[in-house]
Amino acid sequence: MRSTTTIPLLLLAATLTACTPLTVSFTLFAKDKKLVESVVDEDSNASWKVCVIDVQGLIVDAPLPGLLGPGANPVDEVVARLDRARTDASIRAVVLRINSPGGSVTGSDVLYREIRRFRELSNKPVVVSMAEVAASGGYYIALAADRILANPTTITGSIGVIVPTINFSDGLSRIGIVARSVKSGPNKDIANSLEPMKDSHYRVLQGLVDEYYAAFRQHVKDRRPNLDLARFDESTDGRIMSGREALARGLVDQLGGIREAFDAAKELAGIQAAKMVKFRLEGAAVPRTAYADASVDLPTTPAASNPGTEVNLLRIDASGFFPHAGPAPSSFYYLWMANEP
Repeated sequence: MRSTTTIPLLLLAATLTACTPLTVSFTLFAKDKKLVESVVDEDSNASWKVCVIDVQGLIVDAPLPGLLGPGANPVDEVVARLDRARTDASIRAVVLRINSPGGSVTGSDVLYREIRRFRELSNKPVVVSMAEVAASGGYYIALAADRILANPTTITGSIGVIVPTINFSDGLSRIGIVARSVKSGPNKDIANSLEPMKDSHYRVLQGLVDEYYAAFRQHVKDRRPNLDLARFDESTDGRIMSGREALARGLVDQLGGIREAFDAAKELAGIQAAKMVKFRLEGAAVPRTAYADASVDLPTTPAASNPGTEVNLLRIDASGFFPHAGPAPSSFYYLWMANEP
């Protein structure tokens, strides 16, 4: 039974609409949703398929925070689609559409390994299509592909590791607040933001950063056959660059967008014609074109979502509400932190 009674959250909606478009949906008795295939483009007389999988936003192996609680796990969303593409005999290749500034070291490495696993188990080629941004961890996972395409204006590169830290101890001491940890060893409170910075702590962190950075650089060397080795150190010093510059340095294979990646996937799979498909969650909005993000669960209408189970409908899309919210301090990231100070 459906109810549309007014609820106090409407006050929140009224407050927030002045800042950003709002869409929030509450669903009771929700069941696990299946992945549903949608055709977003196709060649004439196509019998085979190429699956486009979106990799959007931060790459972490954990649920992303949401306005009303934990959201989806980005690694899980991609792996579920890879598994579906692997077991579908009519899908002959995958295009990863990456639009990400990166994420955690572990999340990026897990997803890289999952893409390589898909390639080895299925023997289906993987092509990367870089969108607006495919930097740091976004570039790291692209290295798992057989071919990488970037738009001339794509922002990519940012090859490196960062541990963002912040220290409040001096400011707190000025107002009479002093912190002191009771700890089992000198490094148990490493990079404690409430106590004065210790060089010994930062040497430990630097050692881990150097380890992860060396692994990133080795992946670039191993996976990029046309790499300009004369500029390798410069290309991997953390700088960002355009897709056109990345091509000149051998970090990508060619320039082009989603359609050129579709053609490359067909070429590598040895097929002439194919349907371009995406997987979306059952009840989510049907992607109109290849550019639609099918990795998120966005119901089109109350009736389309799950008839009879959605109550007190209030839709709040808070994307952009916290545009400068960054990652937690003292974690390791393959991340281009464009919005950080």
